[in-house]
Amino acid sequence: MTNDANTTGKAFKTTGQPTTAIAALVLMLSAGVAAAQQSPALQESLDTIIGTDVEEEETEAAADPDRVISAIEKTNESSAMVRKTSSLDKVDIVFLADAAPTEGGPPAEIAEKIKEHEAEITQLRKEIEGNAMLFHAIDSRQILMRDVIAVEFDGQNGVVIYAAAKPAG
Repeated sequence: MTNDANTTGKAFKTTGQPTTAIAALVLMLSAGVAAAQQSPALQESLDTIIGTDVEEEETEAAADPDRVISAIEKTNESSAMVRKTSSLDKVDIVFLADAAPTEGGPPAEIAEKIKEHEAEITQLRKEIEGNAMLFHAIDSRQILMRDVIAVEFDGQNGVVIYAAAKPAG
């Protein structure tokens, strides 16, 4: 080790390694990761990780509030299913565009159910974060976890995820 002086005149020890080269390498790697996140190859990789057909649909929560409310009321059961699920044939993400915070939030009857089941929905979100397949399905569609309001299993190895959000881009 050698003693060098920094700009304040104080001594510090270096290992003699080319720290500038290491910093440049880290910068290049992080730039490569950022570029990969924008590429179609990354999307293909995520789809492979998920290993499931992921479809998207945009609709209005007000169009079928009973279905969304029913899914919210079954949040405890859905959380247990999320915890146990390791493969699915289909993941359907339903964007409830009119329920997005930017649009004023969900219709009153849905908002009431969300408030009534707030603790269960919070637990559901935690379970989704712990399920790599479902988490990547949501994350790859740029959905924030806070926007997931319900999950509905269809009994045929498929799931519908309701998000109070608009599709990205």
